[in-house]
Amino acid sequence: MRSIHLRLLLMATLVLAGFLGITGWALDSAFRKSSEAALREKLQSHVYGLLAAADVDARGRMQLPENLPEPRFSRPDSGLYAFVSTADGKLLWRSRSSLGLTIPAAPSLPAGKFRFKRLDGHFLFSYGVEWEDDAGDSQAFTFNVVEQAQPFEAQLAAFRLNLWAWLGGLALALLLVQALVLRWGLRPLRRVEADLQAIHQGRKKRLAGEYPAELQGLTSSLNALMEHADSVQQRYRNSLDDLVHSLKTPLAYLSTVLQDSKVPCSKLRETTVEQLDRMDHIVQHQLSRAAVAARSALTEPVALAPVVTRLLDTLEKIYAEKKLTCVRELDTRAVFHGDEADLMEVMGNLLENAFKYANSKVRVSIAGNGELLLIEDDGPGIPASRWNELLQRGKRADETVAGQGIGLSVAHEIITLYGGTLEAGRSTLGGLSLRIRFPAWDPSLHAKYDGDSKTMHSL
Repeated sequence: MRSIHLRLLLMATLVLAGFLGITGWALDSAFRKSSEAALREKLQSHVYGLLAAADVDARGRMQLPENLPEPRFSRPDSGLYAFVSTADGKLLWRSRSSLGLTIPAAPSLPAGKFRFKRLDGHFLFSYGVEWEDDAGDSQAFTFNVVEQAQPFEAQLAAFRLNLWAWLGGLALALLLVQALVLRWGLRPLRRVEADLQAIHQGRKKRLAGEYPAELQGLTSSLNALMEHADSVQQRYRNSLDDLVHSLKTPLAYLSTVLQDSKVPCSKLRETTVEQLDRMDHIVQHQLSRAAVAARSALTEPVALAPVVTRLLDTLEKIYAEKKLTCVRELDTRAVFHGDEADLMEVMGNLLENAFKYANSKVRVSIAGNGELLLIEDDGPGIPASRWNELLQRGKRADETVAGQGIGLSVAHEIITLYGGTLEAGRSTLGGLSLRIRFPAWDPSLHAKYDGDSKTMHSL
């Protein structure tokens, strides 16, 4: 069953049916027990009435009058019968209503004891008494009152019919209300479906609207995935634009050389090989940049400290001849919500820049839970005017040349793709200070660095 509405309706119906079934059984059982208890008390009161009506004859023996206070005992086939038996089971007295009927066997009981049971379509209540005559002799008797079970069963059947009729009607009403409640409760899901259909048809770009709290995570993740797809598409578009722009120069140069008839064949071959290598380098470089994974709501967090530690260990070996002092202030709780390759690309470029231009000291800090990543050195720094030029797209002299401009621009593009900012300022060490911030980070946690740094550029 693929419908959530039908699943919930089916399960709720089963639960409701089970609940009402158990409720009906419990009410039926309670009513039956209560009716039997009431019948037992009624028969017991008839026994007491017989005892009250009992008298003694001229010989001092017990006798009961012909006419009893309860008229049903005097009416034949009334459904209520009474008889008294001796201790040895002999019948001593029977009511007029029992004439012509077979008296059920009733065992004698000790004085003060009673028994209530059902047998052969009748209810029998027996009570043992000890009767003392005028001579002082005592004799045991058992008073028995019998009532037909048919009126009891008819009453019970009427109650059951009424009970299940009400429960059935209540079940139908609850099922209707339940269906309406489920339809109302699942309306936000249908609205999300309609909004997604509108996005598919191009009438909307994002899931926007007042959704319940339970769907906020879903809609936010869907919007993040769509933004991720848009950013990846935009990145490929930018990379293609850069590729076209970068290939114009070597192609124009090759065209000029080929049209010059005075260029010797050896020079032409050398120039062609050189420009082809250059174009291959450009293509590989742009493809590598386009493959950046970008921000994804489903990406597993990457621990920052181990990645930065590995890069710093490698750079300390590469720049061992400079004998730099590297101060590490790394919070082991810090994580990066993105692709590890992107993090390596960003940190590799920025850390290599710091090691390359530092005179004697580099400091790397990660504050809080990744709220601030700060890279400082004591080198010459970068003038503010030069910073804008190095980071703007299309204003670099040659994107295939490795160096400071390419490293910073690549890092800038990746950080921007993740919705973050790359800021530069003057370090407390005297050189360049690079700070990476992301939207989820709390700027107040790195306010202590702002007093010593003047921002040159904020993305």
